[in-house]
Amino acid sequence: MIRVLIVDDEALIRTGFQHILDTADDIEVVAAVPGGQALQTAQEIRPDVVLLDIRMPDVDGLTVLSSLRRLPHPPVVAMLTTFDMDEYVATALRSGAAGFLLKDTDPEGLPFLVRTLADGGTVLASKVTRTVVDGYLNAGPQEPAARSLAALTDRERAVLVLIAEGLSNADIGTRMHLSTGTVKDHVSAILTKLKVDGRVQAALLAERAGLLKPPRDQEGDDLG
Repeated sequence: MIRVLIVDDEALIRTGFQHILDTADDIEVVAAVPGGQALQTAQEIRPDVVLLDIRMPDVDGLTVLSSLRRLPHPPVVAMLTTFDMDEYVATALRSGAAGFLLKDTDPEGLPFLVRTLADGGTVLASKVTRTVVDGYLNAGPQEPAARSLAALTDRERAVLVLIAEGLSNADIGTRMHLSTGTVKDHVSAILTKLKVDGRVQAALLAERAGLLKPPRDQEGDDLG
């Protein structure tokens, strides 16, 4: 059972998300609270996944994120927003958020997204993905990113490519014929060596370093 904590200052949002997730047999919303109660509630119930509003009047969502990431057993955190061009996206991802969802996310797809997060995957709303990627790609020269990947073993680089493709730990294990535990060990080593706080940062670093190959049709377009 995946234990979920919903943090949002709007009661309607909390109720709506809880109603959607409660329809899934493998997901339990253990609490739905406003921002001021987020940290204490997370410490008490130790959820697997937190859906956290990035903009709240009583407490800054980024501050809550940082506090959650410092817990002894930090949950996976995905940020919620109503803005598809939220300027805090990159900051949240650099601070360890595992995903970024719009509040108008398709209800039918929400349980799948929560499962992806719980399984170690990353989730980015399609409307913000290009903005985030562009921000990282334009953040500086690619050479330092390539040098940082030099510390990885061949196996870790292969795992990193699959992380960048959005695969969960279970999917990576299936693809590479590894146990989920072994994949988790590789992911932990990758994050440590790259000195990043989460899978999204690692994936974007890999893209900046040129580790990911463009599709063949894109290559052809570039040549043409």
